Amino acid sequence: MTQTFSANKRSQYLRELSSRELDVFIIGGGITGAGIALDAVTRGLSVGLVEMQDFAAGTSSRSTKLVHGGLRYLKQFEIKLVAEVGKERAIVYENAPHVTTPEWMLLPIIEGGTFGKLSTSIGLRVYDFLAGVRAKERRKMLKRSETIAREPLLKRDGLKGGGVYVEYKTDDARLTLEVLKKAVEHGATAVNYTKAERFIYGSDNKITAVIVRDLLTGSTYEIKAKYVINAAGPWVDELREADGSKTGKHLFLTKGVHIVVDQQRFPLQQAVYFDTENDGRMVFAIPRDGKTYIGTTDTQYTGEIASPRMTHEDLTYLIETTNYMFPTVQLTEADVESSWAGLRPLIFEEGKSASEISRKDEIFESPSGLLSIAGGKLTGYRKMAEKIIDMICGKEGITASGMTESLILSGGEVGGSKNLEAFISTHTERGVGLGLTGSEARKLTRLYGSNITKVYDLLPAAKEEAAKYHLPEAVLAALIYGLEEEMVMKPIDFFNRRTAALFFDIAWVKQWKDEVIRYMEEHFQWSSEETASYREELEHEIQLAATPKAGSERQKQPVAK
Repeated sequence: MTQTFSANKRSQYLRELSSRELDVFIIGGGITGAGIALDAVTRGLSVGLVEMQDFAAGTSSRSTKLVHGGLRYLKQFEIKLVAEVGKERAIVYENAPHVTTPEWMLLPIIEGGTFGKLSTSIGLRVYDFLAGVRAKERRKMLKRSETIAREPLLKRDGLKGGGVYVEYKTDDARLTLEVLKKAVEHGATAVNYTKAERFIYGSDNKITAVIVRDLLTGSTYEIKAKYVINAAGPWVDELREADGSKTGKHLFLTKGVHIVVDQQRFPLQQAVYFDTENDGRMVFAIPRDGKTYIGTTDTQYTGEIASPRMTHEDLTYLIETTNYMFPTVQLTEADVESSWAGLRPLIFEEGKSASEISRKDEIFESPSGLLSIAGGKLTGYRKMAEKIIDMICGKEGITASGMTESLILSGGEVGGSKNLEAFISTHTERGVGLGLTGSEARKLTRLYGSNITKVYDLLPAAKEEAAKYHLPEAVLAALIYGLEEEMVMKPIDFFNRRTAALFFDIAWVKQWKDEVIRYMEEHFQWSSEETASYREELEHEIQLAATPKAGSERQKQPVAK
């Protein structure tokens, strides 16, 4: 049964979810929950999913936006993890090439730094072997002159050489959406802005249903399910507490922060992964779409889960770190266009610092039957999903095995990764023929992959309405697609999770926000109060992205014992 994923039918989906007993009900609409929904529904299970914010609004839109191979885990002797995520990133690339791009990463070798020339060479060679890296993407060691040629902005003092290896850039929020859209295509039902408020138990004290509240309308629904999966990311422990089953291991939240600078101000040629001068933490500097973004700091976080923010302390740290490694750039706070902060829900390990804690995932099964999954990495989402659905299938005597390893995700039908550029070229030409500029058509094709045909089909309607709303046809077509195919409910959904513009093109957000709000106001028939609320929310997010907050929340490294 093929489902739709339209904002216009959201209340209908909730009514349908409450009208029957599901095999699997998932709480959490990040990459983990989306992956579980896809694995479960493709094995023939009936699946429902709710997310209390927008899909991917938490960790899954606030990562370093890399499908990691896990080089840092080799340093921690996480051999099995390196091998697994190395394989998984290749699977993600083949199944969703439109949102996954190979990126050569330069690891500079600095005298007195964390990485020596011999240890780096051996480490990268072992990494290539464990991760099953393809021959053309295997590591190369560089002389000092070659390293400088790759990235002339690097500090020269103490530079001994470098190593290069391949990572994969991604749009984390769009990857989550493409997984979720594929799950919906196969029959899953997913709804955003819906909060799981309490569990209902049977006479045997097993969970039989979940009471959820539609946060946009206030309506509540009872959703029955044989199995309830807690994939709520940083909120996993809160649901375990609600179930009375938070015992033993618990979450350890760390915060990563990133800043975005225009490439005219920081003309980085080559992605660089480097250790900092004083504390040895690792930082990425990555070029993307005319911008350069820098992060992360990986510190323990004990603040408000729903709204982690970059502090002035974080900002100063990243600017000083960047200016140390790229001394001629001399960034200032005024150069930072936007920023974001995200939480990593790791499993606490006694005596380990935030950057040392393992990224391995774990499943907790409570006496009530609640299955909670935490830890892990974006790269390993598919294996995490497979693991928990294998557990359920084992309990139910279901023999169907997972099929997601070779399942092309929504938008990924481009003829394989090798054909991506040809696909983009062909559909860019088509877009130009439909009246778009070359840059507009290419941007849309890169964003939506094979779903670009659906976006182009909306252009006639967009042409008719564009003048009325003073919007470019390309922007309006993307917005209509988001409403009809990606459950865009608020302006912030469109400008952040659907287009990534809030982080990487904040000027574009400011340029079109009023017109987009006006269109959505008429589309949803919002009251003046609703429109004002959604406008205020968007303006608040723009301000926070552009301006780190003063002071700092309580964040520290755990004391080793």
